[in-house]
Amino acid sequence: MNETLLLFLLGAIGFVAGVINTMAGGGSLLTLPMLIFMGLSPAVANGTNRIGIFIQSITSIAGFKSKGIKPTSFGLYLGVSALIGSIIGAQIAVDIKGETFNRILAVVMVVVVFFMVFKPKAKLENLVERLQGKHLWISILAFFFIGIYGGFIQAGVGIFILLALTSINYMGLVKSNAVKVLVVFIYTIGALAIFAYNQQIDYIYGLVLALGNASGGWIASRWSVKKGDGLVKVFLVIMVIAMAIKLWLDN
Repeated sequence: MNETLLLFLLGAIGFVAGVINTMAGGGSLLTLPMLIFMGLSPAVANGTNRIGIFIQSITSIAGFKSKGIKPTSFGLYLGVSALIGSIIGAQIAVDIKGETFNRILAVVMVVVVFFMVFKPKAKLENLVERLQGKHLWISILAFFFIGIYGGFIQAGVGIFILLALTSINYMGLVKSNAVKVLVVFIYTIGALAIFAYNQQIDYIYGLVLALGNASGGWIASRWSVKKGDGLVKVFLVIMVIAMAIKLWLDN
């Protein structure tokens, strides 16, 4: 396929992923397979994907802020905890053998996409937010482990962040999404530094992806959109299972 067309397609998929990441999570289940399809190894695709995530987080934060939802100290505490975890996770991803990483990625992609399809919907009516005391400390601990996962592989981390915020802290989904993009921004700094130091980033693909991610993140953070959940879920299931089989058998 023509390189220019591939870059355009990468940017378009990045846009869709930016919307999905900001509204819920799981956009990396689109971008990672696309980067691998374009010829990157799974390890380099994992690192390259972080450029798009980082830039997207900036525009998403700006989008939420423009609508009156500003970063809070609660989000900063969770972000710092996740940052420490992400450095550990990213270093594990760099050090692990290629064939082992491929198989872990294959399993994680299948598990996350099925969690996206079958996860229960949160019911937050008439619940009071729990942002202090023991619930704050429980969240800080939880986000350390979320940071390890996010630093290692990223795919689907937004879903786990939303699950933690809604179940531990009883936060509404709009505020949870705003906290989520702040946390991802903070911990991606550490993960990106580790991947860059180990030369596991393709900067051209990463910047094209970032353009799409950032546009999608900005739009999704400013306007509520009706997601075609059914179509997206069917597409993700088919694509992720196919890519997981390929990753497993290529070893």
